[in-house]
Amino acid sequence: MKKYIILLAFFILPFSYSQINFDDYFLNKSLRIDYYHFGDWQNDFYAMDELIEEPYWGGSKKNLLDIFNYGDYIIKVFDKETDELIFSKTYTTLFSEWQTVDEAKTTTKGFNEVVVIPYPKKTVRVEFYSRDKKNNPVKKFEYEIDPANYFIKKDNRHKYPTFNVLKNGDPSNKVDIVIIPEGYTKEEMELFKKDCEEFSHHLFNSSPYKENKNKFNIYGVEAPSEESGTDIPADNIWKKTLMNSNFFTFDLDRYLMTGDYKTVCDVAANAPYDQIFILVNSDKYGGGAIYNHYSVCINKNKFEKYITVHEFGHGFAGLADEYYTSDVAYENFYPLDVEPIEANLTTLIDFDSKWKDIVDDDVPIPTPNEEKYKNVVGAFEGGGYTAKGVYRPKIDCTMHSLSVDNFCPVCYKAIEDMINFYSE
Repeated sequence: MKKYIILLAFFILPFSYSQINFDDYFLNKSLRIDYYHFGDWQNDFYAMDELIEEPYWGGSKKNLLDIFNYGDYIIKVFDKETDELIFSKTYTTLFSEWQTVDEAKTTTKGFNEVVVIPYPKKTVRVEFYSRDKKNNPVKKFEYEIDPANYFIKKDNRHKYPTFNVLKNGDPSNKVDIVIIPEGYTKEEMELFKKDCEEFSHHLFNSSPYKENKNKFNIYGVEAPSEESGTDIPADNIWKKTLMNSNFFTFDLDRYLMTGDYKTVCDVAANAPYDQIFILVNSDKYGGGAIYNHYSVCINKNKFEKYITVHEFGHGFAGLADEYYTSDVAYENFYPLDVEPIEANLTTLIDFDSKWKDIVDDDVPIPTPNEEKYKNVVGAFEGGGYTAKGVYRPKIDCTMHSLSVDNFCPVCYKAIEDMINFYSE
C-alpha cells in the first residue's frame, strides 16, 4: 500500500511556486535575443548580435518562471524599475555539447544562439548564466533592453505560409510545436504536409502524449529548400538546404543537427511555438535534439517512430540518453561527483532529489541488472554514455533502447509535468 500512496503523490503533486501576471509586464508578442556564444572546453563568453520583434508569443502566460532547473544555461529577465524577476528559462545548446568533444581542447569556437522572451512593456535587464562543473549557475553576461529602441528589427527574413497539423486552442495554454521542413523542395511540400501528419501520429501513439493530445497545437511551415535531402560530409554529399543541416555532427555519423540556429528561428517565427521540430527529408538513420533548443528527425526510415518520440523527449522534457554502449564522442559528459540535472539519471550523489521516493523498500540500490528486477523502478548502472557510475530508473525505456511507447515512470512524469507547465 505504501508504494501506491507514494506513487500517487509522485504523479499528482501540484506545482508550488509564485508566478507573474503576464499583462503587468508583457505584450502578446515575442522579443528575440540573438547572441554569440564562444569559448573552449573550459571557458565560455557571450556577445550580443541583434534584437528582433516577432509577432507571436507561443509560451504560457501563466507560468513565466522556470520551475524545472534543467539545462546547461539559464536566462533571467528583470524589470529594471522594480528589479523583480519577471521571466526565466533554462535551456541547452549545441555549444555546450561541443565543449565536451576533443576539438574543444585545442581550439576556440563560436556558435550563434537565440533566446525568445515575451515582449516587455518597459526596460528590462537580461542576465545569462552558465553552469559550472558542479552545476551551479554562474552569471556570465547581462544586457539592458529598452523595448522602444528603434533598432529592434521587425522584418522576418524568412516569411512563409503555415498550416495547422493539430489545433486545440489558444497557444497560451497549449504545448505549441512548430515543424520545419529541411531538404524538401517546393515540389515536395505536399510530402512534407503528409510527414507532419505522420509526426503527429507517432507522437500521440506514445504515453503520456496520447493521454494529453488535447493539450497540444502543431503547426507546419511551408519553407522549401533548393535541393532534396541533407549534407552527409563523410560521403561527400552536399545539398543546398534552408536549415544547413548535416549528418556527422561532432563526427558522429547518425547525429543530424544544424549550427544555423538563426535561420531555424527565422522560419519558426512564422507560427507561435514552445518547441521547434525539424523534419529532414532523408532515409538515413539519424536525428538529434537539445533541451529547449530544437529536435530533429528524418522522414523515411523504418525507425522514424522511435526517433521522433525519443528525440522529442530530449528537446521537450530535457531527458537524458540512458544508453551507454555507444560511439558517442563526448568525454566526461556526466562527472561522477555531481548529480546530473536531467530527471532520469543519477550518480547517487543526491538520489533523494531524484526518484528514490518511488523505489520499493525491497529493491537494492544500486539495482542488479537481473530478470527479477525487469519491471521495477530502481537504479540500474549504465546511462548518459557511461557504463559505470551513472544510473537509470529501469532496465529498459524509450530513452534507453529502440522501443516505442515505453517511457519509464520517471520519464513519464517528467514529460507530463512539462505538458502541464505549458498548458495550465
